[in-house]
Amino acid sequence: MKTTVEISDSLAEEVKAYTAREGVTFRSLVERGLIEVLRAGHAPAPLTLRDASVGGRGLQAAFRDAGWDRIRDAAYTGRGS
Repeated sequence: MKTTVEISDSLAEEVKAYTAREGVTFRSLVERGLIEVLRAGHAPAPLTLRDASVGGRGLQAAFRDAGWDRIRDAAYTGRGS
């Protein structure tokens, strides 16, 4: 199938340099990209963070009712900021 694809001039220059450097055709590059997108599915894999919590009893008494600004200022006191 033949089709026309419009891309930005800057992307076209990058593609031209890439195809010359890698020795591939524009067609093969487009096909590889489309196959990769189709195989990846519709939704990205969900992000899972490891549990990095630490034991403890929460904030120190002096900061239990403090706002974030006060807590941040205390954390950076003496650290050059």
